[in-house]
Amino acid sequence: MRVLGIEGTAWAASAAVFDVEADDVFIESDPYEPDSGGIHPREAAEHMGEAIPRVVELALDRARELDAGEQGPPVDAVAFSRGPGLGPCLRIVGTAARALAGALDVPLVGVNHMVAHLEIGRHESGFDSPVCLNASGANAHLLGYHNGRYRVLGETMDTGVGNAIDKFTRHVGWSHPGGPKVEQAAREGEYLDLPYVVKGMDFSFSGIMSAAKDAYDDGAAVEDVCCGLQETVFAMLTEVSERALSLTGTDELVLGGGVGQNARLREMLGAMCDARGAEFYAPDPRFLRDNAGMIAVLGAKMFAADDTLAIEASAVDPNFRPDAVPVTWRGGEESVARVSHDGAEDESEIRGAEATVTVADDLVTKRRLPKEYRHPVLDARLRRERTTAEARLLSEARRVGVPTPLVRDVDRREATLTLQRVGEADLAARLSTDAVERVGEHLAALHGAGIVHGDPTTRNVRVGPSKVFLVDFGLGFHTGHVEDHAMDLHVFGQSIEGTAETPAPLLDAFETGYLAAGGDAARTVVDRLREVEGRGRYQ
Repeated sequence: MRVLGIEGTAWAASAAVFDVEADDVFIESDPYEPDSGGIHPREAAEHMGEAIPRVVELALDRARELDAGEQGPPVDAVAFSRGPGLGPCLRIVGTAARALAGALDVPLVGVNHMVAHLEIGRHESGFDSPVCLNASGANAHLLGYHNGRYRVLGETMDTGVGNAIDKFTRHVGWSHPGGPKVEQAAREGEYLDLPYVVKGMDFSFSGIMSAAKDAYDDGAAVEDVCCGLQETVFAMLTEVSERALSLTGTDELVLGGGVGQNARLREMLGAMCDARGAEFYAPDPRFLRDNAGMIAVLGAKMFAADDTLAIEASAVDPNFRPDAVPVTWRGGEESVARVSHDGAEDESEIRGAEATVTVADDLVTKRRLPKEYRHPVLDARLRRERTTAEARLLSEARRVGVPTPLVRDVDRREATLTLQRVGEADLAARLSTDAVERVGEHLAALHGAGIVHGDPTTRNVRVGPSKVFLVDFGLGFHTGHVEDHAMDLHVFGQSIEGTAETPAPLLDAFETGYLAAGGDAARTVVDRLREVEGRGRYQ
């Protein structure tokens, strides 16, 4: 079986042929290169109109070579990127795919571009059910397969990682694409401290970009700014990837997207996985940047599952969400969620995303060990700040009626806390509507006191016979801003969606508890949550 794929979501006009039996992918690409600034949608579409026929014809020539002596069309199906992407570019690709499928009289397959980034990594690595970090120009998110869909475990709160970097490089007058130029300059620079914004498995780049521009304008060497920018942004992506591994329990991580070509990002992710005993896979660069090879490979999987499109139902979707795709080609395979649901824990040492927890009798010792992937200056600052914040906020939360462990001792220099042991198991192992309703009530109490937990996942809640405890306030802070309160709810909801077998009743119970305990202010926060959920930031 052979499938022809066509890609053209933004800048790369690309066509490919995937020979399934030989497991061979031929790719022909013609990227758009703007004279100045970033991608101009009209110019990109004009480029697609000129380049797509050329690359498709070259791919067809390859298919005909493979088809020598056979009867029938040179390919069995035509796959194309339906979205997400720039509408004018997508429409050109969609029109070309429909015309080609009609001319060859073969089925048409519509592929989600971001799911294709994940699937090419899974295909090439041979992993069963990995977490995928998609780090591309317009996107940055973590995906994992669960209950027939790819769930968004974490995402950018504003812009894609590549676009964020490009905003800085345009500011200093560098041409598109900016990522390789930042990577090169960073090798000559010294670390410069910049804002670090992680909320659970979500993250934000806007403040970092503003600070980087300001530092450059104030006279900092561009090499130093690039070093600080790269170290900060990629440490954030590595940290949230580790959080996703910890939440789900999987030990497989794949990388997708054009920013994944950066050697420093791959180095950080590899070091993190080595420290956890997890496996990491970064595809060949030709599969990381936008390419039709990944479209053809996923298209073949979808075609084999009879997941094809009628011409009249093949409209492109610039806002095509990865979690809106029914994953027909995976059947009943194992979920990314591998957290134990067998009840009480008896481990004397538990490895989390950020710390190692040692349990002895009624005491817990939590050590934030150095992260080898982070720059030492950044790592020391985060470990110190988070230890201090956790000790303070645990006490403040308890004063407003939220059950938390008592702090017995704090060693800020060693980033170590000694805490009261609470609960019998993580909420991840004891999911129930009653327990998550209590979590909703506790978050409402925190928000009413102007406290944000920062990382309220099912692994940071402990369940006992009569109480539900909130733990791990290391990402917490004080604020009365409704957006920050809504993000707390968003983080918890994502952790439920990505791991629970039946998330809907749990999410309903969580929201019921929050509204009942929080009154009118809670209703305002839930309304903002609906807005947050509808933004589609990871398109």
